[in-house]
Amino acid sequence: MSLNILVIGGVALGPKAAARAKRLLPDSTITMIDQGEYISYGGCGIPYFVGGDVPQMNGLRTTNAGVVRDEAFFRELKGVNAICHTRALSIDRRGKTVTVEDTKTGEQRQLAYDKLVIATGSSPRIPPIPGHDLKNVTSVTCLEAAQAVQQQCAASKVSHAVIIGAGFIGLEMAVALADMWGIKVTVIEMLDHILPAQLCKNFSKMAQYDLEKLGVTVLTGETVKELKGKDGAVCQVITDKRVLDAEEVIFSIGVTPNSKIASDAGIACHPRGGILVNSHMQTSDPDIYAGGDVVVVRNLISGDLSYLPLGSMANRQGRVIGTNVAGGDATFEGVVGSWCVKLNKMHASGAGLTLHQARMAGFDAIEVCMEGTDKAHFYPGHTNVSLAVIVDRKSQRVLGIQGISDNGEAVKARTDAVAAMLQIGKPTLNDLSNLEVCYAPPFASAMDVINAAGNVAENVVSGRHHYISPDDFVELWEKRDENHYFFVDARPPKAGKPIEARHPGQYLSLPMEEFNERAAREIPTDRPVALICNTGTRAYEMQLKLREMGIETVNSAGGHTALRKRGDEEKF
Repeated sequence: MSLNILVIGGVALGPKAAARAKRLLPDSTITMIDQGEYISYGGCGIPYFVGGDVPQMNGLRTTNAGVVRDEAFFRELKGVNAICHTRALSIDRRGKTVTVEDTKTGEQRQLAYDKLVIATGSSPRIPPIPGHDLKNVTSVTCLEAAQAVQQQCAASKVSHAVIIGAGFIGLEMAVALADMWGIKVTVIEMLDHILPAQLCKNFSKMAQYDLEKLGVTVLTGETVKELKGKDGAVCQVITDKRVLDAEEVIFSIGVTPNSKIASDAGIACHPRGGILVNSHMQTSDPDIYAGGDVVVVRNLISGDLSYLPLGSMANRQGRVIGTNVAGGDATFEGVVGSWCVKLNKMHASGAGLTLHQARMAGFDAIEVCMEGTDKAHFYPGHTNVSLAVIVDRKSQRVLGIQGISDNGEAVKARTDAVAAMLQIGKPTLNDLSNLEVCYAPPFASAMDVINAAGNVAENVVSGRHHYISPDDFVELWEKRDENHYFFVDARPPKAGKPIEARHPGQYLSLPMEEFNERAAREIPTDRPVALICNTGTRAYEMQLKLREMGIETVNSAGGHTALRKRGDEEKF
């Protein structure tokens, strides 16, 4: 069967759909248009180009064989007629044509189609604050913008950069500018913690501390009011709390789907933007498909529609669309929201719902954080992995997972395992505790950290583990003269004794091994006790013993390891 297939958009989903359709229907005519100069590139790699990890911009445009994916590549190797500098203006569904415009000449013409694929992506959000249109105010969602920023840095024209928004791209750019170019970088986030849509506050503080160790200044709970310029270029950022000098300002406050061309054509869209599609990635017009950043998709956990602009999702959807426009029956059922990000020394990842998202979806959810090791504790080179499990209290259904560690591969591997569980079913804490994973000391503990996370969460949900967050523990400590808590450190004396010496009568170093001998005479029975150890395990064992003695206790999640990762240990 010979079809005339037109693809609007040539960055991620478009090329995948076009190439797949051509393989399945070699007699078809496939045209792919894009308004930009560059097509088929790894947009998520832009910060790594700016930061020098990818030394040449073309590295984001090449195949694994080093061939640049340009118009000639698609025409000669893929059999796809790729046309750059061509913007789609409107869709005539009745006549099955798309009006397009040459962005260089302004010339307009109509392109006919039998099947149409909308892969128009998204646009960065730039708020209409005064000065947003000054020179050197940008976003880095396309190669052209990334190249301009990189050239500014290479020419030593930037001494201070301000990044507005603490999402993935914003933080990756902060690291790139500070690490590669030695630029003073300030990140401004209007909410109270960084990666607010992805990370819990506990792990967010770990991520922020990691950035601060690189020299990045992070300002949360702050709003940008105005950008001021000099000679047409930005020179100052004015917030509700301060004035910052800046030669470069990068907006990174999210994107919006480019779905107007679809809504103008009468194709069903979400009220907040984004094309509605079924599991075959068909729009309300059965001859028109859409995917990537321009669509909303079903969240497999909450059942709600969600927006997830990720290159990985776009590529998977592109294959589904390419199959279906060629007459196949592939499906894309939805997402669980898997993600990962590289920071300074730390790496974070997650899948499923955050605590806030879970509660908004109607779950009686709690969040349990814990610390474990990526390898067997006796194997050289092991490091800590911080994991957070989001779970429905009554059903013990696992709703989400987050992790942060300086071993990115380890934390991503655990997240990926849970993401697979979330995608195919409704896993419980029992499933997590008994998840079968590969074991050898160089790779994991015999009780893997992901199994341990399930065990800790089950102890908390069942009421055996009286658990408080590091934030709550720090607050108890800072207000100890008011709340009369007594603090007990279950670590070996070498770790706990120095703190005890600084705070006699308030902080006791009592190693778990000495509990039976000393506890009855040294731990007061008329005061609540806050327990802590290195990761939380020894303190939990002590908590069970103290409960038998009738003493009220709480245990700090992640122990001193979590406090250290957050930069809070110095408070003790």
